[in-house]
Amino acid sequence: MSDATALAADIAARTDVYFNRTREIVGRYGDKRVTYAVFMRRPVISAPRLMLDWLGTVAAARSIQFDIDLTHPEGAWTGAGEPLVYITGSFSHLADVETLLLQKIGPACVAAHNSYQMCMALPEASFLAMDARHCAGAEMQDMMAYACSVGSAAAQREGARGFVGNSSDGTAHWFGTDHGRGTMPHALIGYAGSTVRAAEMFHETFPDTPLTVLVDYFGREVTDGLAVCARFPELAAAGLLSVRLDTHGGRFLEGLDPAESYAVLERHAPGAIRRYRSDSELRYLVGTGVSAAAVWRMREALDEAGYKAVKIVASSGFGVDKCRVMADTRAPLDVVGTGSFIPDAWGETYATADIVAYNDVPMVKVGREFLLRLDRTRKAP
Repeated sequence: MSDATALAADIAARTDVYFNRTREIVGRYGDKRVTYAVFMRRPVISAPRLMLDWLGTVAAARSIQFDIDLTHPEGAWTGAGEPLVYITGSFSHLADVETLLLQKIGPACVAAHNSYQMCMALPEASFLAMDARHCAGAEMQDMMAYACSVGSAAAQREGARGFVGNSSDGTAHWFGTDHGRGTMPHALIGYAGSTVRAAEMFHETFPDTPLTVLVDYFGREVTDGLAVCARFPELAAAGLLSVRLDTHGGRFLEGLDPAESYAVLERHAPGAIRRYRSDSELRYLVGTGVSAAAVWRMREALDEAGYKAVKIVASSGFGVDKCRVMADTRAPLDVVGTGSFIPDAWGETYATADIVAYNDVPMVKVGREFLLRLDRTRKAP
C-alpha cells in the first residue's frame, strides 16, 4: 500500500461520516472553491504547525494545493472567536479533512496558552515538562510537547525563564535538545531501600549527570534531603545537587502542620497569608502537599545546614493558580516539574471551522458573520 493510499484510508476511517458523505455529494454535483475559517471559543496562543504540516502532507498526496492565510503566527495571542487561519481550496478535498485538522490545532493552542500562563505566573523559575504520562498515546505526547515549547517561547520573549526541557527523548527536539531530563522515580527509591542508596546508585551509574533526588518517599523530606547532601558534599557545593519535593496532598511535609506552616510563611512572606482569596489558594500556601510553606521550610533547612547551593525542584499539582501563589510568596523554587498545562477542561480544546466563502463569494451560517473577511474576498451581489 502506498503512502498516499494509506493516508486516504486513514482519513476516511477517522473523519466524521457526514464529511465523507459531503465529499461524495460534491463529487457528484460539482466542486467549488471554498474558504474555511478555523477558530477557538476561548483565548489561546496560536500553535498551528502540526495542523499545517499535516495539511501539506494531504495536499502533496492528492497533488493539489491549499491556500493558507495564517492570521495569527505561531506564538501569537489570539482572542476568543478570532480566526486563527483561513484555508482555501477545493471543497471536495477539504470536506473530509475538517475533523482531523481540528484535532491537530485545538488542543495544541490551549496547551500552549496554559504553558505560557504558567511561565508568566512564575517567571523566575525554570520549568520541566512532565506531560508524557498524562498523554493518550504518541500523537498527543508530541502535540503537548510542541505546544508547551510554543507557549514557553512566547513567555521567554517577555522575560520569563520558561521551560528548559521535558522528560522524554522522543519529544525533546521541541526544546532544542536530543534528550529528556530527569533522574529517578519513586520506584527506584523503593528498590534501593533508602533515599541515600538510590542517590548513590544513580550517581554511580550516571556520574556526569547532575543529581536530582526525590525526598518524600519515606515522609522524611528534610531528614533525607540533608542526608543526601551530607553524602555528596562536593555535588552540593558545586550546585550539581537538587532535592525534589513531590509530597502528595494527603500529608504535610516533614515537620509541618497547619500551625507550623503559618509560622514558616510569617517568617518569609507574611503578607501572602493575608492576601489569599480562595480555599485553593490557602491550600497552596499552608496546606498539605507541596505548599509554599513546604518549599520555604526545605530552603530553611538546607541553608541552615550550609547547603545554600543545593537547588529545590518541586512537582505535584502545579498549574497556573499554584504558580501564582508561589510567586506571591517568593517561594525559592529553582525548577518546577509539571504536566498540568494539559487542560483540565478538555472541552476548552475544541477548535471549530466554518466555510466563509464559496467560489470567493462570502457566505456563512447566521451567527458566525464575525468570521467573514470581506477585505479578502469578493463581496456578495
